[in-house]
Amino acid sequence: MSDTQAKAPSGTGPAKGGLQFTRKIRLDRVASGTSPARIGSIVEVSPECRAEEGAIIVCRALGERKVYGELELPSGRLAKVVSGNLLAGILGARQALHGYMGEAPKTLKVGDTLSLLNVGGVIGTCISANKALGPPIPLEVLGQATRHGKLLNIRDYALPPCESIPTNGPPIVLVLGTCMNSGKTYAASECIRLLSHSGVRIAAGKLSGVAALRDTLAMADNGAVAVSSFLDCGLPSTVNCSDLAAVARSVIALLEKHSPQLIVLELGDGIIGGYHLDSILKDPSIHRRTRARILCANDLVGAWGGINFLTELDHRPEVVSGPVTDNSVGTSYITQQMNVPCANARSEPVQLAQLLADSAGLKVGVKE
Repeated sequence: MSDTQAKAPSGTGPAKGGLQFTRKIRLDRVASGTSPARIGSIVEVSPECRAEEGAIIVCRALGERKVYGELELPSGRLAKVVSGNLLAGILGARQALHGYMGEAPKTLKVGDTLSLLNVGGVIGTCISANKALGPPIPLEVLGQATRHGKLLNIRDYALPPCESIPTNGPPIVLVLGTCMNSGKTYAASECIRLLSHSGVRIAAGKLSGVAALRDTLAMADNGAVAVSSFLDCGLPSTVNCSDLAAVARSVIALLEKHSPQLIVLELGDGIIGGYHLDSILKDPSIHRRTRARILCANDLVGAWGGINFLTELDHRPEVVSGPVTDNSVGTSYITQQMNVPCANARSEPVQLAQLLADSAGLKVGVKE
């Protein structure tokens, strides 16, 4: 739908907060990354734009793609982006090895061209595109969404900061990976499914990566009684968050309100990269509560490096999963040479969940 159908509100004076004027626009697509602000399909849009991470920006799609051409909606459903669509997303950065690398612009005005950096609606300047994907969808900036005269930013809806978490509380399980697409969410979801069926009350979250709901929705679909992520802390991604431990503590504090017996936390992307996972692993209050770590790896070099890297941080994994455990080529080396148990989340989910439960000190017999 064209924005020629948009109309200016009554009155000619400046809006509250100093905005010159706003117009109403009916959106074709609302990205899941805007979820903390709960905007609808009709939004007020100001020509004044702030080049700040988390700002909710309204754009017109200037193209479409067969590969990476969909947008995740707040419902979790994927919708194809068609050239001419009006959509709302959030300014942010991304550093994805198998995706796009981009950053939020330093300045922003109506008419600028940006790029759709991820399926969750993170928008920015593309610095480097994965050759398998091709260039991202270009977007024309129409303005910034407003509410009651205030420019919208998801950080204004963030969870309160949490300085520390209690020493006593439900045990924490960390699900880590050597890279994106190494099987972390699948392993976490299978453990949640089987342990929930075995009577364990589980809360789950995602602590790093780039904004999207599909991973936390998968956890909820498999039995988690509560889910949360860094998006709830007002972050479009964790690229520029140097103290991610504070975000992790806020997520944990929220999940604890639901009285879980176990908290499963996925750390998106890889343990080495641009998403600042190290600050979580080095946080003393989180470390004290961590009872198990699942490392997902794609190959033996990744598994070897991941085990040694985590061991140096006093987070030696209790079990290795992921594609490296697809057959005995990987499992034999890891169990015999690295002395770490293996369990494939697809073929051995019960064994994986039982190893996790035993490491976390849960007295439960896991069954399918």
